[in-house]
Amino acid sequence: MTERENDLTELRREIDRIDRELLRQFEKRMELCGQIAEYKMSAGRPVQDLEREKQKIAMLQEEAGNAFNKNSAAELFSQVMSISRKYQYQLMAERGMVGAIPFEMLPIIPKKKAKVVYQGVEGSYSQAAMFQYFGRDVYNFNVKTFDEAMKAICGGMADYAVLPFDNSRTGQVGDVHDLLMHYDNYIVGEEYLKVNHVLLGLPGAKVEDLKIVYSHPQGLMQCKNFLSEHAAIRPVENENTAAGARKILEDKEITSAAIAGEICAELYGLEVLKRNIADNPDNTTRFIIVSSKKIYSEASKRVSICFEAAHEPGSLYRLLSHFIYNNLNLCKIESRPVPNKAWEYRFFVDFEGNLSNPNVKNALRGVLEEAPYFKILGNY
Repeated sequence: MTERENDLTELRREIDRIDRELLRQFEKRMELCGQIAEYKMSAGRPVQDLEREKQKIAMLQEEAGNAFNKNSAAELFSQVMSISRKYQYQLMAERGMVGAIPFEMLPIIPKKKAKVVYQGVEGSYSQAAMFQYFGRDVYNFNVKTFDEAMKAICGGMADYAVLPFDNSRTGQVGDVHDLLMHYDNYIVGEEYLKVNHVLLGLPGAKVEDLKIVYSHPQGLMQCKNFLSEHAAIRPVENENTAAGARKILEDKEITSAAIAGEICAELYGLEVLKRNIADNPDNTTRFIIVSSKKIYSEASKRVSICFEAAHEPGSLYRLLSHFIYNNLNLCKIESRPVPNKAWEYRFFVDFEGNLSNPNVKNALRGVLEEAPYFKILGNY
């Protein structure tokens, strides 16, 4: 072994010694944190004390030897304090001091004799998703907008609403995400529907003669390649794909077409001018089943939440760290602008779990305590 290799071995031994000492000191610190948690529980004080944490980190930074170590000390002790809070939340849960999650667990989500509302007209993908989830015999009615569907379940006119939530190609349906914030409604189920877009026209219509094509914005976006290859056809947004099909039937304009599902051809007496026009042949839309009741089933395995993070460095990471600590797998994270707050965002997170699981409860408790805004959207 060379002299340099001997030096490296000695340096690593010294680091190992320091790491073992750090571990012992860390465990002593956690014991003290447990005592602090006992006091906070008895005094009814919150776990997080942001002002205290900021002062402590600033003090430690002052004691650091150089600029690099100052920044590193802030990151290191932010993590140590975050772990301390998680430990305190865990102790509170073990003492039964974590409030019950206000959702009722049922053996299954009841579908029998359900009244279901969907947005759009007959032949829409929402209707197809509804039939796929509830069966074709379900009592149902349709409304024009997502907002009307939300109001229908709030007002008791329907038990469930079926709404598009996100798409494998174009991402989230932002309006539906926003409405989940506005209404006291919750996700109780989901349904994945393969989207097979076709070009529909009046009998006798030809693709080369078309001037306008109607569809939902998502439908137009999902067929961008086809539209770019046919630049003479002007895309026009409609409230949904089936509404575009109905419009060309009502207008009786031979130069107009619609991008919709093939079911609309039979329903409205239209011709399929071209099949398989979507950019992605595996295009799939996830629909959510929404209820005004806070319920979930024993078999539920996906939790959806929404929260806001403080507008400061590291705030999002600190909130997401609760899922890491509790060994919960994230399925999705997306953001939406917060209304009336420029450049601030809400985060929509899906993760694997059931609301009855202790790890899920601990993670949600941590986010609830530390996020300026938090809502459980559902477990399904």
